Amino acid sequence: MWTFKSVAVVGSGAVGLYYGGRLAAAGCDVRFLLRADYEALARGGLRVKSVHGDFEVPQLQAFRTAGGIGPVDLVIVAWKATANSHLGAVLPPLLHAQTQVLTLQNGLGNCECIADITGPARVLGGLCFVCINRMAPGLVNHSAGGRVDIGEWRPGVPGRAAEIVRRFKAAGIPAAAVDNLERSQWEKLVWNIPFNGLSVAEGGVTTDVLLASAATAQEIRMLMEEVIAAARGLGHDLGDDLIAYNIERTRPMGPYRTSSMIDFIEDRELEVGAIWQEPVRRAKAAGISMPHTEKLLRRIESTRRPGFR
Repeated sequence: MWTFKSVAVVGSGAVGLYYGGRLAAAGCDVRFLLRADYEALARGGLRVKSVHGDFEVPQLQAFRTAGGIGPVDLVIVAWKATANSHLGAVLPPLLHAQTQVLTLQNGLGNCECIADITGPARVLGGLCFVCINRMAPGLVNHSAGGRVDIGEWRPGVPGRAAEIVRRFKAAGIPAAAVDNLERSQWEKLVWNIPFNGLSVAEGGVTTDVLLASAATAQEIRMLMEEVIAAARGLGHDLGDDLIAYNIERTRPMGPYRTSSMIDFIEDRELEVGAIWQEPVRRAKAAGISMPHTEKLLRRIESTRRPGFR
């Protein structure tokens, strides 16, 4: 049975540091690929303030290059989908014959990008239902959630998803294996499309501001209804109860800054393709219209400031 001893985390932002950090704190051999924060993390390690218990990894295994990390048993891709053009250079040095690759990225199309490099049988997807922000180099704040749903993109090594779930749970990460990865991806889009999108379209605002406006709250509901309808049209049985569930779980988050809002206010490229364009494209290919999402996408595009990619 396949298992893993060594892990490479590609994309050591909030998500990669949090989940990789929990695995490392549990004793797993975790190696982090770092760019801007290399010096801070190599010198001072990682601190996580978490609703599930603060923890530290005082001696983080920090690397500047994938070649420095070398082949590992499991690669966790946790960077933004906007960085996927670098996968061709980063992934090959991390692979040996039995290496599996788990993407924790938002949206649709990421598994395909990885499979183009590794082949389809190595690829798994994970959906992180978590509120998490990187506060400073080496400091991550985890304010809510944390569950990860993990599934096969295409049939691969038997039992590998269950083994990753088992190891995640042992590290204090709520996790579950899912039979239908694409269904879970659409389930997460029920939150991501409206909240990430409107946090940008409204000029860079937190989730509490979005929900405080009756008009914007109604727009959130309409977008969620549309995402659920599109998912159903593609054969995924999402329930209407996801609307109330996602809205009510967001209220206690307070002034939560979505990942897209942070990218927007810091003039970084948005994950437009994975979160909004690809779902619309797949729906259209199946004859399904998503007019509210397309309108939101146009609003997001119109917010781009001079010099903003």
